[in-house]
Amino acid sequence: MTKAAKTFYLLHGDDDFSLEQEVTHLRVKMGDEMNTSEFDGQSASVPEVLNAVSSYPFLADKRLVIVKGLLTHLTRKGAGEAGKKAADQLAEALPNLPEWARLVFVERQLLPETNRFLKLANELPGGYVRTFAAPKDATGWILKQAKDTYGMEIHPAAATALAAVTQHDLRRADNELVKLASYAEGRAITEDDVALLTPYVAEARVFDMVDAMVAGRARTALNTLHQLLNEQDEDPFRLYGMIVRQFRLLLLTREYLAAGGSPRDMASALGIKPFEADKLSRLGRGFSVEQLEGIYRTLLDTDIRMKTGRIEPALALDLLVAGLAK
Repeated sequence: MTKAAKTFYLLHGDDDFSLEQEVTHLRVKMGDEMNTSEFDGQSASVPEVLNAVSSYPFLADKRLVIVKGLLTHLTRKGAGEAGKKAADQLAEALPNLPEWARLVFVERQLLPETNRFLKLANELPGGYVRTFAAPKDATGWILKQAKDTYGMEIHPAAATALAAVTQHDLRRADNELVKLASYAEGRAITEDDVALLTPYVAEARVFDMVDAMVAGRARTALNTLHQLLNEQDEDPFRLYGMIVRQFRLLLLTREYLAAGGSPRDMASALGIKPFEADKLSRLGRGFSVEQLEGIYRTLLDTDIRMKTGRIEPALALDLLVAGLAK
């Protein structure tokens, strides 16, 4: 007995890198751009999408339509009656798509099990679901990606350093691996290579330093500062700017949460990465808004003293870190 053709696919998850690879694979598998369309789900209408996928393919046996973010958009809170009607129209059409249809929904977040379209894709013969969850062990993913994709060895310490910077952003990690593999030219990638070529390492170390300052670990905070200044030859003014940025974001985080803001929406509200939002939310618990405002005034005073030559930048950073870590 012939299996029913899959006419619609639901690809969802927070592993954006692997998800996009799968979309690319589907495009290549189709191999027919003339019968391929792509829509932004936040601006395209359901009738527009259904019309595209239902149109008979030209000199081919399949029509591929890729829609990004539509299901999340239709089922979001605040979608209103218009969103509900559009969702109903789509749900009613999915079981009856023509056999040539290949409708691919791409959702860059994990959909809850209660999502109506996730249920449909699991229940209907023409539906297909694949979940792309970001790996919890980013270091392990980097080690495997370096070996399997680029035929390179990367030292575990180097992979850990890169993972600390890129977090669960696998696309960013892969982009850095491309640069590192080219630079290493066949030898194993070292931690020094990562420090040299990856411009985000200092920012990650500043996070660690601020973490130590919040916890009152002055020695650890000062050791990190000296490593950045001496071993990685960071410019004191650039380093100071990154410290200011972290405390500015900490202040904004505390004010946002104190005003009733949702931790889930904080990353988009502040224009930062989700991993930064998680860290800032955790670090912010160690301060009140008033304390952070006082620290910000101290940072402003330090900035003036450095720029007017009243104190050497390296000494100013030493005193600042030691003072804030008390």
